[in-house]
Amino acid sequence: MSFQHSVCRWCFESTPLSTLAEWCRDLGIQGIDLLHPPEVAEITSFGLCCPVTAAPEHESGLGCIEKSFNKPEHHATLLEIYQKLIPEAAEAGIRNVITFSGNREGLSDAEGIENCARGLEPLLDLADKYDVTLIMELLNSKVDHPDYQCDHTDWGIALCEKLDSPRFKLLYDIYHMQVMEGDVVATIKRAAPYIGHYHTAGVPGRHEIDESQELYYPAIIKAIEATGYDGFVAQEFIPTWGDQRAALADAIVRCSG
Repeated sequence: MSFQHSVCRWCFESTPLSTLAEWCRDLGIQGIDLLHPPEVAEITSFGLCCPVTAAPEHESGLGCIEKSFNKPEHHATLLEIYQKLIPEAAEAGIRNVITFSGNREGLSDAEGIENCARGLEPLLDLADKYDVTLIMELLNSKVDHPDYQCDHTDWGIALCEKLDSPRFKLLYDIYHMQVMEGDVVATIKRAAPYIGHYHTAGVPGRHEIDESQELYYPAIIKAIEATGYDGFVAQEFIPTWGDQRAALADAIVRCSG
């Protein structure tokens, strides 16, 4: 298996972080996604890392899913936020820093790409200095995040090509892109050079990736492996089983090739 396993913290938020870290260690999971840099110290003693940061928390509310890089009026504050976050992430051993497009609010796709590129470009040298990659998450605007702009893989690819930097890639969320556009395996093969991280969950419902949902994860995992991907695949399903550890263990088996 070329990639490593991770799990998203928020999905198991009722479980103490130390307990989740213990589960991960015992199940052969190497990372816990979506932590803030100060939280990482709590999992390192378990031999774990944090592959990607949580969204930045700032008094302005900027940097969240809805309010981010596609609005020029946000750029100055976002520059300040990420100039602080990138070094903090690197110091904590986090190699990927999450970003979002923000909601459209009437912007065309072309305007959104142009604005995001203008806002992100000043951060690329800093990301390179700290050996960190900025990744923008692909999310569906059909069910979970109405009006979100980075809601199709081709939109994200166009932004990657505009920035033309190895320090910017996409977080391909399999659940979100199945809801939004389908054709997951073919898209993964085509978009592989632009993808820096993966999230999983079942469709519909965003729950366990078992036979109750429509995606066949063993085939998806084979497609990811075939691209030579060597990063992290993180479980981001909301557990419904009474035994949440068992649900996570089952998902890792299904995603182990």
